Amino acid sequence: MVPIRDDNPTRNPAYVTYALIIINVLVFIYEATLMGGSLEPFFDTWAIVPSQFTASLQGSSSYALPSEALTLITSQFLHGGILHLGGNMLYLWVFGNNVEDEMGHTRFLIFYLLCGVFAGLAQYFFAADSSIPSLGASGAIAGVLGAYVLRFPQARVLAAVPIFIIFFTFRVPAILFLGFWFVQQAFYGVASFGAPTNIGMESGGIAYWAHAGGFVVGAVLGPLFGLFSYKGVKPFANE
Repeated sequence: MVPIRDDNPTRNPAYVTYALIIINVLVFIYEATLMGGSLEPFFDTWAIVPSQFTASLQGSSSYALPSEALTLITSQFLHGGILHLGGNMLYLWVFGNNVEDEMGHTRFLIFYLLCGVFAGLAQYFFAADSSIPSLGASGAIAGVLGAYVLRFPQARVLAAVPIFIIFFTFRVPAILFLGFWFVQQAFYGVASFGAPTNIGMESGGIAYWAHAGGFVVGAVLGPLFGLFSYKGVKPFANE
């Protein structure tokens, strides 16, 4: 299922959500200018490389802990391809504005970055010796999804499902749409234990544990960042 939009109006412009999307796009454009073998060193420097992070924790002189820890932030703005970027930004666009609206701009930004940090650590925990760079905004966005489904479980999400070459659209409650997404990520994360060369970070694929971990962290941290601070009732469209 692919989200198109939600029927969940906001009160204020989502400036941080828009800024995050713009920054991610600009960084990706810069990545596209790196020719030849320049992109791989760029990822090795700014993405999370678990084996390097492990070495820094062990006091290696080759990898300084402060710079490796910084990749928990910088990796959130890197993407491995246009589909990777587009999918992440679509989810941020659809669901980020409502969470930002509840938390406020500053708290939302801190919340978003923290979710990305903990998501990166969750993936690292299950692949501490990997030399494959882990990157992307999906862990932070998963945190946004966890907060969204906690705050707006009954909000209607317009989703598209491709069947052969035809896209069918329907509305589904957020708790079903995002609940299915979370179960899927957790399932693939467990499955990757038995086949690390087929799915998961070891193959340079999808970091499912970052997604599942980010989702849980978002649901836990959301209330602490004012997710329920607004006491009014927000009407949903088409109800």
